[in-house]
Amino acid sequence: MQNNKIVLLKGDGIGPEIIDAAVTVLREIEKIEDLSFELVTAPIGGEAIDQCGHPFPKETEIELEDAKAVLLGAVGGPKWDQIEPDIRPEKGLLALRKKLGVYANLRPAKCYSSLVDQSPLKPEYLQDVDLIIVRELIGGIYFGNRDTFVENGERVAFDEERYSESEIKRIAIYAFETAKKRRNKLTLVDKANVLDSSKLWRTVVKEVATDYPEVELDFLYVDNAAMQLIKSPASFDVILTNNIFGDILSDEASQVVGSIGLLPSASLGKDIGLYEPIHGSAPDIAGQNIANPIGTILSLAMLLRFSFNEEKAARKIEEAVEATLLAGYRCKDLDPNNYLGTKEMTEKIIEQLS
Repeated sequence: MQNNKIVLLKGDGIGPEIIDAAVTVLREIEKIEDLSFELVTAPIGGEAIDQCGHPFPKETEIELEDAKAVLLGAVGGPKWDQIEPDIRPEKGLLALRKKLGVYANLRPAKCYSSLVDQSPLKPEYLQDVDLIIVRELIGGIYFGNRDTFVENGERVAFDEERYSESEIKRIAIYAFETAKKRRNKLTLVDKANVLDSSKLWRTVVKEVATDYPEVELDFLYVDNAAMQLIKSPASFDVILTNNIFGDILSDEASQVVGSIGLLPSASLGKDIGLYEPIHGSAPDIAGQNIANPIGTILSLAMLLRFSFNEEKAARKIEEAVEATLLAGYRCKDLDPNNYLGTKEMTEKIIEQLS
C-alpha cells in the first residue's frame, strides 16, 4: 500500500493561513484527480515552544517517522526573540531539516508574463527568466561550530563554514541531474578566491562534471553572481551553491520575478520531501487575510511532483496559478491598492482548477 501521509507543520505568523490555503487546493485536486492523502498536523517553531517547550518536539519527530512528505508554513516572530538561543523557533527549522536529511533545496524562480510590471527590472531584462537555485541545505555555516566569548576584554564571535567532499559531491550530482532535465547549463556560485571551503567546492564539482559532458559548467563568485542576477537573469539555468549563498540569492531572485510571496521550494533527501514557501512568518500581517498563498500552493505542486510522482496534478496547480495571475488577480504584496485576500485568491485558483 502506498504511503500517502503528509505532515502539516503550520508554524507561526502567517504559517497557518497559507497552509490552510494549500490544503484547500489539495482537497480540490484530490477530487479532480481521484487522489487521497492522509493529513496530520504537528507543531513546529514558536507554536511548539508554547505547547511543548521545544521548537522541534518529540511528538513532531514521531509523526514524521512514517510520513512521505512535509508541508511547512513558517517559523519565528518577535514573541520568541528573547528566549534562549538554543531553543528559538529557527533552531526547530534547522533541526527538522537535519533530521529529515533533506540536503537538496530546490528554489525555482520563473517570471510570469502577467507579472513583468511587478519586477523592479525593466521588461527587456525579464524575457525568458526561468531558473532554479540548487542550494545545499544541511551543511555549511548554519550547522558549523559557533561561539561567543570575551577575549582581551572585548566580545568575539565566530561561525564556522565547513563542508566535506561527500556533502559537496551529492548536491553536485543532484544539480547536474537537474540541469540535464532543463537546458544543460550549470553555474557554480562560490567565493573560491577567498574561502578554502569554496575552493573545495570547485575541485569536487569539476570532478563530478566529467560524468556530465553534455552540461555546460561555469563559475561565478557570489558577489558577481548577485550582480548578474540583476543584470542578466535570463542567462541562468541551474545555480548550484552552498547553504548561506543560496539563502541570500534566492531572496534576490524572488524580487527579480515580482515578490517573495510567489516562490516555492522543495527540500529533498533519500526518503522524504520537505516543501515550503521561501518567505518567513511575516508576523506583522498574520491573521489579516492578506498573505500571498501562491508560494505555498506552488510548494504543494512540487510536493505532488517529487514525493508522489503526480506530475499531472502538479501541472494543473501550476497552470491554475498562472491563469489566475493572467486574469489580473493579485494579492496585496503585488498590488497594495487592488488586491484579494488570502482566502479569496485561493478560491480564484480553485476556480481555475475546476
